[in-house]
Amino acid sequence: MRTDVTEPAAGTGLFSSPGLRLAAAALVVINGFFPALWILLTSLKSEAELVSKPITWLPHLATMHNYVQAFTDQPLLLYLGNSVLVAALATVGSLLVSAGAAYAIARLNLPHRQLILTAIVASSMFPLVTLLVPIFETMRTLGLLNTYTALVLPYIVLNLPVCTLVLVSFFQAIPKDLENAAMIDGCTRLGALWRVVVPLAAPGVFTAGILAFVNAWDEFLLALSLNANASMRTLPVGITLYQGEFSFPWPIISAALIVAIVPIAVLIAVFQERVVGGLTQGGLKG
Repeated sequence: MRTDVTEPAAGTGLFSSPGLRLAAAALVVINGFFPALWILLTSLKSEAELVSKPITWLPHLATMHNYVQAFTDQPLLLYLGNSVLVAALATVGSLLVSAGAAYAIARLNLPHRQLILTAIVASSMFPLVTLLVPIFETMRTLGLLNTYTALVLPYIVLNLPVCTLVLVSFFQAIPKDLENAAMIDGCTRLGALWRVVVPLAAPGVFTAGILAFVNAWDEFLLALSLNANASMRTLPVGITLYQGEFSFPWPIISAALIVAIVPIAVLIAVFQERVVGGLTQGGLKG
């Protein structure tokens, strides 16, 4: 008995219609950009216009006064510099440690390699609030509270799972013959890692670095709990200080938020091709 199985025709899926694909893409764009656009428009409005009814989408008379106040009411430039320093140090540390870990998993004959990868994934699933007390006690025991190190070290640890997983897929795709040739020419295994493997895996390194930087830049809970030094506050903590006991100056807070968003937006725009390429190649190779 012969049974003919009819294969579905190409392009008959849910999003086969150009209109549906365009609508889906528009929905994603609106969901991603509308909050930032609303914050930008709010930062250009006066307090009176913001609370007036009916609600206006565009400011009648755009003003930069909120940005001036954002920098004068609080030391926003100091907070910005602290965030850049902490995020940059955490990113460098995360890449150094995760590159070694990823290389060991990808190249060395480690027993239970799949179990190790599973443990790495599982370690990233713990809510940060459950780790706050042990991290705080560890930093206090080491005498590191109210220092940049108290933030950099936990950020490195928290970034390790995602950075390691991204780099493992890239390292596995690099032919071992290249490393062997480098070691025959006199390189150590560590030298082959930094001189051969890491440069060839540049898209993955950029992707992991961007993810680590953004995670450190946005983090609030540890920055609030581990650092009470006013001169070392980062942007997420500093922005909360604009709120008064009986007031909530949304235009000024929105201006400060735009200042916090701009560096990340510029970073993503500059390295967009590398990040997108790294995510897609990592997904295909993994």
